Order: sequence, then C-alpha cells, then structure tokens
Amino acid sequence: MTSKNTFWISLFYLLIGINTFSNAQNSPSQINIQTIYDGVEFDMPKVKETSFPDFLLSIAEFGAVSDGLTKNTEAFAKTIEAVAKNGGGTVLVPRGIWLTGPIRFQSNINLHLEAGALILFSKDFEDYPLVETSFEGLNTTRCVSPIYALEVENIAITGSGTIDGNGDAWRPVKRSKMTDSQWKKLLASGGFLNEKKDIWFPTEGSRTGYISSSSFNVPDLIDPSEFEKVRDFLRPVMVSIVSSKRILLDGVTFQNSPAWNIHPLMSEDIIIRNLSVRNPWYSQNGDGLDLESCKNVLIYNNTFDVGDDAICFKSGKDQDGRDRNMPTENVLVKNNIVYHGHGGFVIGSEMSGGVKNVHISQCTFMGTDVGLRFKSTRGRGGVVENIFISDIDMLNIPTDAINFNLFYGGNSPVLEAEQSADREKRDETLIPVTEKTPAFRNIFMKNINVTGSGQPANFQGLPEMNLQNVRLENSFFEAKKGIIVVDTDGLELVNVKVISPMDAALTLYNSKNIAVKGFLFAENGETPIRVLGEKSGNITFQKADFKAAGSQFFHAPELPKNAVKIE
Repeated sequence: MTSKNTFWISLFYLLIGINTFSNAQNSPSQINIQTIYDGVEFDMPKVKETSFPDFLLSIAEFGAVSDGLTKNTEAFAKTIEAVAKNGGGTVLVPRGIWLTGPIRFQSNINLHLEAGALILFSKDFEDYPLVETSFEGLNTTRCVSPIYALEVENIAITGSGTIDGNGDAWRPVKRSKMTDSQWKKLLASGGFLNEKKDIWFPTEGSRTGYISSSSFNVPDLIDPSEFEKVRDFLRPVMVSIVSSKRILLDGVTFQNSPAWNIHPLMSEDIIIRNLSVRNPWYSQNGDGLDLESCKNVLIYNNTFDVGDDAICFKSGKDQDGRDRNMPTENVLVKNNIVYHGHGGFVIGSEMSGGVKNVHISQCTFMGTDVGLRFKSTRGRGGVVENIFISDIDMLNIPTDAINFNLFYGGNSPVLEAEQSADREKRDETLIPVTEKTPAFRNIFMKNINVTGSGQPANFQGLPEMNLQNVRLENSFFEAKKGIIVVDTDGLELVNVKVISPMDAALTLYNSKNIAVKGFLFAENGETPIRVLGEKSGNITFQKADFKAAGSQFFHAPELPKNAVKIE
C-alpha cells in the first residue's frame, strides 16, 4: 500500500469515526444517563465516564483481511499500539468477518464495531496461552481470554457489530441438554465421550482435563507442569476486564463464549448498556454478565439469552474471596430483559467478599429457571446487604420466582440428569458462626409481578445465621405452590397476593419476627397458612385478611405457645 493511499484511507476512516463517535456521545442513552440515578435508595457515586480523542485508525490499514479465514491477531495488536501511542482514540472494525486470536487492550482505546462487523475468535487453542487468573471466585490457571484488559484505564467496546467467542470449539455438552437428534448430530461431528457416555467433549485434551479434576476450576489431580496438555479444558471467559477503571460496553452483541461471557473483575466506574448477550441454552457455564468485586457500575437497556445465570454479582469464593476482601458495591441495574437463563438476576454463590448497595428495577424475566436468585453455602462467608429490588415482571418461571438458598450445592435450578437434590439437603445442626458463615440481610422488594411460576418465593436461611430483615410488598404471584419461609428472622409481607391452586399460600418454619399484612390468597381447599417449627415466634397476621382465622391456620404441635398472633 502506498503512503498516498494510506493517507486517503486514514482520512476516510477518520471522518467516519468522528461522525460515529459524535453520534455515540449524543445518543439518547448518553443524554438520559442521569435518569439512571433517579429513585436510588442509597448514596450512589456518579460513575466516571470514558472520553476519547478524535483520533481513529482502522484495522484494515494494518493489513487486516475480512474473509473469515485469515487471522488478524497482528493487525489488531498493531492498530491498538498505534492508537495508544498517539494518546488514545478509536480502533475501527469495519463491516466484514475478522478472524483473530486474543485482543489485548491498552489504556484509552475505544474498540468500535461498525454495523455488520463480526469479530470471530480463533478455534486454535495454541493462540490462547495459559495465564494466572481468577475463575468462579478462585485463584487459578486458565487460557487467556479472547478479549483481555489488565490494569488499564478509559477503555470501551462500542458500535453495533458482533463479537463471537467460537465457544462450541471449547465447550463440553451434556446429553441431558439435547434432543436425540441433536445428540446424534453432535456425535457425528467427532469429539470424545466420558466413561458414562453422557458428556461430549470437543477434544481429547478437554476430556483428559475433565477426568484430571476434582473441581471445575483446575485439573488438580495432575501436576501443574502438565496443564499445557489439557489447555483445551481450561476454557476462558470471553471478555476479561481486570483491575481497570472507566469502562464502557455499549451497543455490541456478545455471543458464543467459551465460558462466562463478560467478566469485569476488581474494576470500577463501569457502564454496560444497550448490549445483546447471547449463548446457547446448552452452554456449560454460559453466564451472561458476571460482575465480581467491582464498584460504581451502571447496567441498563440490555438483553440476555444465555445458558446459565444472566446478570450475576460475585466477590470471590471461600478463602480466596475473603483474602481479596473486595465487595461488589454501588451498582444500578435498570431496564434489562432476560429470556433463557438459570437466573434473571443473581447474587452468588461466590460472594465471600460481600455484595452491598445494589438497586435493581424495571426488568423483565421470561422463562428463566429462577427470577431473583440468591445463593451461598456454609464455609463461604461474606455479607450481602442493602439490596433494593422493584418493578420486576416475570413470566413462565418454572421453579422459584424468588429464591434464597443458603445450602447451595452447585445444582441447576431445574435438576439435570446427573444432579441430585441431596446435594442441597438442609442440615439443621447448629454450627458456630465464624468468618466462614454467609449472611444475607436488609433486602427490600416491591412491585414484583409473576405469572406462571412453580413457586412464588422460597426464603431459606441457615439455622445459625437466619436470613435477616427482608421486606416484600405490593406484589402478585400466580404459581403452582405457595411461599415458603425457613430460618428467617424479620420478614415483612405487605400487600402480597398469592394464587396457588395446589398448596398453602404461606408456610413458615423455624422463623421469627414475621409480620404479614394485606395478605391475599386464593381459596383452593388447602389450609392457606401453615406455621411449623419449635423455633418459630413473634409471628403476626391481620384478622381482616381472613374470613375464618380459626380454620385457616395450621399450627404444628411443636409450635411454642403464643408464637402466632392475629391482630
């Protein structure tokens, strides 16, 4: 390419880039960003926003070829380097299919995808060297992420193109996730099966890594010197942003990730908006967004359709998380839609550093396994508190619209063939409260409307650390079963209606300081209220809510005297 041609191409892309960048800065989402802070219940810091110079270079200027076959790893790296050396600006990805290995960010880079631009990551595992990182809350070894940002500032991924992680090259698939015809087609494509022949692996290295592991994170049954042989098993999250500041993800489609899709870790001042985040429903660990140990975050106007939890907050797991001691805090989540996923909005189960000061509102969950999902287990530690949830609509939730599970054993909400409910069986033996005891408290929910669920809400704390100070008000649930409350201290149900044709509307067990007011329920032939457990106490109902209070309550024989009051 002559220097003259390079000049005119640069000028052309610069003019396009300035116009695109200007439009992005003046888009409705940018103009209305201040309204995102409206109605927040805590002191929310203003998120520091990104800003880039009007300097633009296209990857095409550095030899990139958009045929979907030529690897453009070097072209991406050279373009990013050139823009960074100029003080920052925009790296333009024009329309086309751009195959590449990993992309590593530098500070002050806006990776901008034009309409029709597709970044497709390589299937060659050798392109992804092993790195020390964190996955599922533990310090571990994985392949480097296709998009990797470490200790950078002022970065963005914007535009209306698509980023595809080529995840099917990495992912194992469970037989239970597919129909007979899909499974036969998968087997015909090649790959390897486990001994039970119920898990398919894309490569022999992936299968070897699986049988060399007692846990999902790392093959701990072989020496670390052998990790290179099983790198296919150590599939990365697609977008890893670590220890970084001022981050914008806006407008792009992120899909088909090897493991989790988007994973901001130990970072701050993050805006995630107008994204489409997609994974096949059968994708193992195919989460949408996992926000871990981050602070000062806005998440709005996104859609998710994924194979695991959709919007998930974490802060490290067990001792590694407690040593890190970095909560996820000061986060606003507004106006998001979730289609398929294990959970619509989720906290845990890796929450050992804590989660606090979170606002979630104006979200719709359609067909997620669980709607609002809170999970942890003994030994995890961490405090989840000051969570404010409002104006949530849910449709066709097969299990719990609201679920608190402090005995979480790693199962999917809808049990898969190889999973057993025994893994999450309650153990009511009291154990000492220590730093390893998880605590969930000060959680407020209102204006929750649910149609077609398995169960409205399942509140389950620990015997030694009850779920504390929860309020649910002005909400409607149409479900097969009723609300269950176990080991909970300080629950208020105010103006809640439950239509449950198959069960009692409300069951309380070993719970105390419960106040129920304005409770409406459908008459279905069942006793609407059941109170059980010798540790239950100070439970109050309003007489006006019942036609015949004497016959509409079941009091278990072990219930302490005067545990229930009808006022």
